[in-house]
Amino acid sequence: MSSQSIVVPLISSFPGREAKARRVLRWLWQKNIIEEQLTTCGRTGNGMGYAIGPGARNVVEHPDLLPYGQAVNGLELVTKRCIFTPTKDFKEEAGCPECRQEIGEALFDSLEDWMPGHTDNFMCPECRHEDDINGFLFLQPCAFSNLGFIFNGWADARFKPEFLYEFGERLERKVRVVRVDL
Repeated sequence: MSSQSIVVPLISSFPGREAKARRVLRWLWQKNIIEEQLTTCGRTGNGMGYAIGPGARNVVEHPDLLPYGQAVNGLELVTKRCIFTPTKDFKEEAGCPECRQEIGEALFDSLEDWMPGHTDNFMCPECRHEDDINGFLFLQPCAFSNLGFIFNGWADARFKPEFLYEFGERLERKVRVVRVDL
């Protein structure tokens, strides 16, 4: 089964996202986690991505499950507004961090305003708490941002917590990993 681990900063509109993405890519190259040049190792769009590097073994719990030798094994970068959710059996359940009520239906309906950028925020219909949509509670990991890092085939290898912490430090934001099984 093909999978993706998508690392997403928890902010809808990341300021200076393209410049920050280049700095993160440079950091990943320097650690040999990915190769520096784009190749045809991606899955989406034009199929271009940054191939897995030997240093990837150092940032995952199960290095033997990394996609070395597979045609699709690279990192793809997303710099447009995107909804990052699991593709199979996603329950669309969410809760308010303030009143703890289930608000999934209203929140996911609000994505019609979020996607074109009319708003970054969502307001709880129960208690009127308002925050960036990423500030709400989700039963399954998902994220909403104009910046995302898609690691093709890496999900089963599972990133080490210290790597994700360092990734977040580089982005100056908390990050969430969204697993997608294709």
